[in-house]
Amino acid sequence: MPVRLERPADHPHVALVTLDRPEKANSLDLEMLRQLAGAWREIAEDDGIRCAIVTGAGDRVFCAGMDMASTIPVSQRFARGERVAEDEFEGLRSVATALLAGFDLRTPLVCAINGHARAGGFDMMLASEIRFAVPHATFALEEVALGLYPTGNATVRLPQQVGWVHAQEIMLTARPFTADHAERIGIVNRVVAPAELLATAFETADAIAGNAPIAVRETRRGTREILGLSLDDAYVRQEEIGRELRKTEDAREAQRAFVEKRPPVWAGR
Repeated sequence: MPVRLERPADHPHVALVTLDRPEKANSLDLEMLRQLAGAWREIAEDDGIRCAIVTGAGDRVFCAGMDMASTIPVSQRFARGERVAEDEFEGLRSVATALLAGFDLRTPLVCAINGHARAGGFDMMLASEIRFAVPHATFALEEVALGLYPTGNATVRLPQQVGWVHAQEIMLTARPFTADHAERIGIVNRVVAPAELLATAFETADAIAGNAPIAVRETRRGTREILGLSLDDAYVRQEEIGRELRKTEDAREAQRAFVEKRPPVWAGR
């Protein structure tokens, strides 16, 4: 399977998604696009998964983006109105969901960047909440060098996540940059040794999964929603979300646990 979705027994409520096509730089062909979109939908629909991790197989590339050799001929046939197979059409339809562009995972995502993250791999990374990268990883958005517009997450999310000048340099020069530079400008949280990458990702995912699940989901959702609001509206919406959370059984359980000096037992409601 070029995309593996696992739920490790020793990491309750955490899902691990692995892009497993290292011989092709973990690039996304039509089969991978279908499988990856399916994995994201499964995670989004399962309230038992409180955090997810995505990584690539091998020690060289996280994801090189689309497999142009296999996807372009099909997309060109489709654009000309020619017949394409049902599985090929499903692969083309899956691009946005696979890249998490406009698809809400509903679940915090930790990105364990085991190597180069280019094009669609960069776009997928931008949809995550927390990111760790190995020292030899490089990053690039190369669409303008190919005469294209970045239609994944870049023009929507990148200027929200780093300073304007950094976002424009990445998108307009199309030049690759290092993991150290990515850490300096805030695209990744931390650069870690390859042997520590997954352990670091799981440590973070376990910490997230150990918190009140409704509060985690609503905090993730609320911060994304509030980004697009005016300052006054943002404060109003913040209080609306907070008011509903204060009514939950988990909020009452947290108070009881504090008084009784014990860990809370979350009900998820």
